[in-house]
Amino acid sequence: MTKLLLIGIKDLKLMFRDRAALILILLAPFLLTLGMGLVTGRFSGNSGSGISDIPIVIVNLDNDSLGDALVNVFNSDDLAELVEPTLSEDSEAARRLVDEDEVAAAIIIPKGFTQSVIPQNGNNAANEEVKIEFYSNPSRPTSAGIIKAILDGFMARLDEMQLSGMTSISQLIVSGRLSPQDANQAGEEMGARLQQAGNLSEATAIKLNTSTSEGEAVEFDLLSYFAPGMALMFLMYTVSYGGRSILAEKAEGTLPRLLISPTNSLQVLGGKVFGIFLTGAAQMLILIGASSLLFRLQWGDPLGVLLLVLAAVFGATGWGLLITALARTPAQIGSVGAAVMLIFAMLGGSFVSLDNLPAYVQTIGKITPNAWAMDGFTTLALGGTLSALSTPLLALLTMGILLFLVSALLFGKKNLVQK
Repeated sequence: MTKLLLIGIKDLKLMFRDRAALILILLAPFLLTLGMGLVTGRFSGNSGSGISDIPIVIVNLDNDSLGDALVNVFNSDDLAELVEPTLSEDSEAARRLVDEDEVAAAIIIPKGFTQSVIPQNGNNAANEEVKIEFYSNPSRPTSAGIIKAILDGFMARLDEMQLSGMTSISQLIVSGRLSPQDANQAGEEMGARLQQAGNLSEATAIKLNTSTSEGEAVEFDLLSYFAPGMALMFLMYTVSYGGRSILAEKAEGTLPRLLISPTNSLQVLGGKVFGIFLTGAAQMLILIGASSLLFRLQWGDPLGVLLLVLAAVFGATGWGLLITALARTPAQIGSVGAAVMLIFAMLGGSFVSLDNLPAYVQTIGKITPNAWAMDGFTTLALGGTLSALSTPLLALLTMGILLFLVSALLFGKKNLVQK
C-alpha cells in the first residue's frame, strides 16, 4: 500500500512540474469560466443569473382581456429584473426595432385575439384562430429564447384553461346537469373567469429564484453551471494525459525498471492509476477553491461537493484507463483523449443544459461522467444536500468500477509492465 501511495504522489508531483499540462488542466478551464462570467454579465455588478433587462417590444392590437393579461405578464414584478418591455402600437415599427438590433424580440398581439379564444354573446363565428406573432432577433438567440419560453408558458396555460372549460361543459351535458341549450351561456360564464388577467399572470410569470427543502430562497448563479462544466471538460483531458504517461514510460523502459525493485506489477499499475486519480481530484478542488475565492461562487454543501468531486474523478479515471488500454502509442491517447474530451463535454451538458437537447442525446449523455456530475453540481447550487446526490454518486461509482474492470482485463493482455 505504501508503494502504491508513493508512486501516485510521485506522478502527481511530475504533473504539477509540467507547465504545458498545468496550462490545460488549470489555466484553460479557469479562463473559460472567467469568459463565461463576462459574457453572462456575472462580473458587471449583477449578482443574479447574469441575464437581465432583456429589451422587448409588445404591440397589443387586441386591447382586450387576454391581450392585456399577456402584457401584464411581462410587466409583472417577478420578471422586473429579467425583461424590459416597451409598448408600441405599430407592428412594422416593432419589427424594425428587432431588425436594427434594438430589442431581442417583438410580440405582436393581433386584433380579435381574445374573441378567438372566448366567443362572446353567442358569436361562434368569431372563434377563428388568431395567432400571436413572435418576431425574434437571430443575433440574440439566448435572450429571444427566454422570451419565447415565457410566451409559450402563457399560451400553454391558456390552452389548459380553455380545454378544462370545454371538458367541464361536456361532462355537465353528458351527466344531464346542463342542457345543450344552456351550454353557450355556461361557456360565456367560464370565459369570463378565464379572462381574469391576474390569474393568468400569476400562473405564467417566471421566477428566477428557487427554494430549498427548508423553504429558504436560493438564487441560481449561471456561473454555478459553467464553472463545473469547464472543470469537468478538462478533467477528461487530465485523465487522458495521465494514461498517456503510462504508455510513454513503458516505451522509455521506466515501468519495467520499476520491477527491479521489490514491487510487483499490480502495485506499479495501481500506483499509476492512483496518481491519475490524485491529479484529477487536485485539479477539480483547486478550480473550486479558486472560483470560490475570486468569483465568490457558492458551490453548495461542502461535504456533498467533496464526495461528488471524488466520484466524478473516479468515473473519469475509468474512461482514461479504458482509452489507455485500447491505445497503442502515447500519440493515440493524446488525439483520442482530446476528441473524447470535447464529445463528452457536448453530450454531458458542459456547454448547454441537457434539458435543452433532444431526448436521445440526453440518454446517450448518461454514459459520460460529465452528465451525472453536472446533475449533482446543479443540485448543490440550487440548495440541495448530500442526501439529494445518491443517484449521481451511485452512477459515477458504478461507471468507474465497470470501466476499471474492463481496463484491467485489457491491461492484463497487453502486459504493460513486463520485465
